[in-house]
Amino acid sequence: MIFKLADIILHLDRYLQELISVYSTTTYIFLFFVVFFETGLVVTPFLPGDSLLFAAGALAALDMLNIELTFLIFLTASIIGDTVNYHLGKFIGPKVFKREGSFFFNKKHLWQAQRFYEKHGKKTIVLARFVPIIRTFAPFVAGVGKMSYTIFLFYNVLGAFLWCTLFVFGGYFFGNIAWVQDNFGILVLVIIFVSLLPFIIEIIKYLKIKILQKINHEKTAS
Repeated sequence: MIFKLADIILHLDRYLQELISVYSTTTYIFLFFVVFFETGLVVTPFLPGDSLLFAAGALAALDMLNIELTFLIFLTASIIGDTVNYHLGKFIGPKVFKREGSFFFNKKHLWQAQRFYEKHGKKTIVLARFVPIIRTFAPFVAGVGKMSYTIFLFYNVLGAFLWCTLFVFGGYFFGNIAWVQDNFGILVLVIIFVSLLPFIIEIIKYLKIKILQKINHEKTAS
């Protein structure tokens, strides 16, 4: 399953073309639900987000998808997804955080999203759009923290608009350049890596602090 998922992510353009050729306009429903589940349910952070938007934009440039409809579907799905996630966090989040182990909710990811949220405040709802995994958990954590829904909705819409604009139109204008087409798998990996970069930096900082604390503790003990 892991290898199959990796293959789909690395060759998303090919799989999406096949999907369009078989299901035609029904593909829009598929696109909606993938983004909705990726942003709306904390149990599906592994679904493609950035790369899917980019690939769909590239195919829209080839007239295989309608660019305006594609953008609107992604925008709507991401806004609704975050909204659902926020309310899930608001009503069931406190119970999840109290449990040490959960089959459906990764407490480590929730904790990481909470740290990200505490550091960046309200901007997290916008910034998290560009960070896989954190993108899925940030609205949930905002709900747990009982962030004002009016404020959340504003940043939710703003973040969704910026995210969809960057990746959908990025794919539309640049996705069909010969080099991009020949190296699409590599480009997807680069997109994923760049999106994860803030998350990686946070982990490095956290590990650095832990190492320094351990060294200081050993010095004090000796």
